[in-house]
Amino acid sequence: MMTKRMQRKINFNAGPAALPDEVLAQAAAAVKEYKNTGLSVLELPHRGTHFLEIIEESKALVKKLCALGNDYEVLWMHGGGRMQFCMVPMNFLGEHDSAGYIDSGHWAEEALEYATHYGNVQILATSKKSNYNSLPEWPVSVSEGLSYIHFTTNNTIFGTQWHKVPKTKVPLIADMSSDIFSRKHDYKKYSLFYAAAQKNLGVAGVGLVVVRKDMLPCITRSLPPMLSYKAQVKENSILNTANVFGVYVSLLMLRWIDKKGIGAIEKDNKRKAQLLYNAIDNSKLFIPHVKKESHRSLMNVCFTAKSPKVEKAFIELCEKNYITGIKGHRSVGGFRASLYNCITVGAVEQLVQLMHEFEATIKNK
Repeated sequence: MMTKRMQRKINFNAGPAALPDEVLAQAAAAVKEYKNTGLSVLELPHRGTHFLEIIEESKALVKKLCALGNDYEVLWMHGGGRMQFCMVPMNFLGEHDSAGYIDSGHWAEEALEYATHYGNVQILATSKKSNYNSLPEWPVSVSEGLSYIHFTTNNTIFGTQWHKVPKTKVPLIADMSSDIFSRKHDYKKYSLFYAAAQKNLGVAGVGLVVVRKDMLPCITRSLPPMLSYKAQVKENSILNTANVFGVYVSLLMLRWIDKKGIGAIEKDNKRKAQLLYNAIDNSKLFIPHVKKESHRSLMNVCFTAKSPKVEKAFIELCEKNYITGIKGHRSVGGFRASLYNCITVGAVEQLVQLMHEFEATIKNK
């Protein structure tokens, strides 16, 4: 007996996040057979010609999309964002050195906590007292003696985003996991930036790291090769068995981003955020977490309703209408709609329409 195929849901999850249909189709085809090799992409030798081609094309596309030259190295790493929370201070923060951290949310705070295991940490600014409902003021003056400054460009749990990043003489390191390739951006400001792939760049289990070459001689701590950026660069990210499938899906995403164009992606992202924030701001039922417009994230729109009972009812209504992933993070509650690059304007319009219908129903009760 044939079973009816379930309708594909609109996925607003913060991660693992939605992927474009064409990327899913290409990945599925490659799982069955990769480029007439008689092998699945899951079976490709990680040191073989085909995977080396995947690595090199992906590196070239990252540099193209970021407008970077040969003074930067591109790495594909295991372990996601938390691994980079460790590796950044392991490599660049000596035991008696100090680094500056901007505390703008949960992941920014966790990154600085990891760094305390390796050296001294200065919290240059924080918005923790306000439950991260805005960004802290960027420090006006910073000691040039710091090894680096680390910050998180977009805060997924609380829905804030840095739209302007001041230049600094101290090496700047950015966690861009949730907004990389979402807008036009000057990536040359950074000595190193990284992104866990499962939001705008692919599937869980792989992370992108881009490091300026002049940072590599700054590594003074003796490290096992797997934890050394210098060793990873030397071995082209293949010190051990690479995440072949994860890197391949990231390549498919990079092709998709390049084909659509960063300008078009940014335009859509602004439109999606405007639609949803307008619906929240004009509602008497839904309440925004971030009230200051200049700090609001284009990627993660966080909001609540007037009671937990109402929130539960709206989430249930969304699921009945094939909309999933809008439940807020457990530390905040409420709702979170993640508007990553492959979420369409039409998908956001459907969510907004459902919000209007739900609010009308509540009013009539």
